Amino acid sequence: MKLYHGTNIDFKDIDLTKSNKYKDFGQGFYLTDIRSQAEQLAIKKSRLFGGEPIVQVYEINETLLESDNLNILKFERPNTEWAEFIFKNRNREYNYTHDYDIVIGPIANDGVAYLLGRYEEGTLSIEDLSKELTFRELNSQYFFGTKKSLKLLTRL
Repeated sequence: MKLYHGTNIDFKDIDLTKSNKYKDFGQGFYLTDIRSQAEQLAIKKSRLFGGEPIVQVYEINETLLESDNLNILKFERPNTEWAEFIFKNRNREYNYTHDYDIVIGPIANDGVAYLLGRYEEGTLSIEDLSKELTFRELNSQYFFGTKKSLKLLTRL
């Protein structure tokens, strides 16, 4: 299976400490199985931070995503558990961490901060939050959060 990472700076080694801690699934290396999604992210990053849009291509043996040797969390679609997990990871006050090697699931939409704020202040229920966080286009993200999980990736 091919996975794509959109960036503005090419790099050889993945350094998890350089990743933003408060993302959907926490601090880790994010990829997608949708090339156009990675391309759009690369363009966005280069506009914001300079550099050139770059899409790195990785390969992983898909059967490894079913391995008992890894702690994997998979969200098939947006639901309340998915919304709560994103809320915990993105909320700086919780300082939440988890021990998943890999997390797979949908990407929350661009209004995430606003919606999470409404949920935190109590003006939006967790059910409504999960509905509102649903991205309108097909999307996916693969989070690799440990050195053990990164060893499964081969850069092409």
